[in-house]
Amino acid sequence: LQGSPLTTGLLLSTIMKLPPITLLYMTSPSLNPTLLTTLAIFSTALGGWMGLNQTQVRKILAFSSISHLGWMAIIIIYNPKLTLLNFYLYTMMTAAVFLTLNTIKVLKLSTLMTTWTKIPSLNAMLLLTLLSLAGLPPL
Repeated sequence: LQGSPLTTGLLLSTIMKLPPITLLYMTSPSLNPTLLTTLAIFSTALGGWMGLNQTQVRKILAFSSISHLGWMAIIIIYNPKLTLLNFYLYTMMTAAVFLTLNTIKVLKLSTLMTTWTKIPSLNAMLLLTLLSLAGLPPL
């Protein structure tokens, strides 16, 4: 995801999750819950830990994508339809982030801080969407 343009990154982060989510959804009654929970916890932990010390926006979003797939895998054990809702919300938020970053031409967090003066309202919405993707409770 790091070396690709933002529109390609959007497709990799959203549309490419559709086949695995579909397979998990269709086979959810027959999946081993212990194995799926273990793999989902590893995916969530890996995505969270690896994304902590990143300055490249695309790397942060890639690790966020890994982490969100883990959360969807955990949810599918208990309520498969809730996983689909989670996927739709994740897709909308990720699309908003990628399209906003593409609009303001930002690839690093340091340059994101300097674009605040150009389009303040768009940057504020981007910040709120990023915090929502990170799982901040009120968002």
